[in-house]
Amino acid sequence: MELRHLRYFLAVAQERSFTRAAERLHVAQPPLSRQIQQLEAELGMELFDRDARPLKLTEGGRLLVEQATGLLERLDGLQTSMRRLKGSTRQRFVIGFAPSTMYAALPNLIRRFRASAPQVELSLVEMISFEQLPALKEGRIDVGFGRVRVDDPAVRRDVLRHERLVVALPAAHRLAAETGPLPLSHLADEPLIIYPREPRPSYADQVISLFKDRGHAPEVVHEAKEVQTAIGLVAAEEGVCIVPTSLQRSKREDIVFRELSDPDVTSPIIMSRRAGETSPWVKLIGRVIIETYEEWGWPAPKGIDE
Repeated sequence: MELRHLRYFLAVAQERSFTRAAERLHVAQPPLSRQIQQLEAELGMELFDRDARPLKLTEGGRLLVEQATGLLERLDGLQTSMRRLKGSTRQRFVIGFAPSTMYAALPNLIRRFRASAPQVELSLVEMISFEQLPALKEGRIDVGFGRVRVDDPAVRRDVLRHERLVVALPAAHRLAAETGPLPLSHLADEPLIIYPREPRPSYADQVISLFKDRGHAPEVVHEAKEVQTAIGLVAAEEGVCIVPTSLQRSKREDIVFRELSDPDVTSPIIMSRRAGETSPWVKLIGRVIIETYEEWGWPAPKGIDE
């Protein structure tokens, strides 16, 4: 499978027409059709219902659109990063972050790091906790912020803090109008939306474990790819979702957030780096975290600036 095949396939999928896709790609239609047929032959399935007007995707085609779109977006991002690196004389520092950490203190910490090291070219890469482990070991990122503990002697993990979790409810839900914190057990029979869908283990497994530790087997009705999709499904009244309390900052009229009364319903925010890392920028971000936490009156993690 070649990248050209995927780009051609996405053009046809978006245009719902071989003719319009060929015009958009500035190629003749017969070669374009052959490229798609070669891709279908390699995958062993049809990607389009050619009898439909306009053209429709098959189930396999819909899956390939989702996967190919993400792959090509990452590739385009990589090419942009490489061009930027080629033209830069500044040192580069790369932070990987799980999406939900951007609702917590991380944006503030990043601004303070930039102010402390203006000579550094800072890059931010979105990746869930499980993806950060190989990225650190391969040198693709210098530090990662996530929520899942993954044991590996090559990676040092520091728990910065434990963030309280809340439940996101549809505004019309029977529990939305009540006052006071809810026990997690009151949500055991509610249809549950979790995220991310993959890879695992992930924050989704943390949420499921919270229910199982209390003797409940939640009914998972949706596994969303990311937190914003999960919140959208809650708004559509598809179910409820357990999220970090910092997500309450994303105010929506169709969502109600309720606190949970269980004292141990939390999710860690973890900073990961290569074991034995001596980079001055890794140490600097550790100092920024300590100083910021002390300023806010939060317990400051020890040793993260070493």
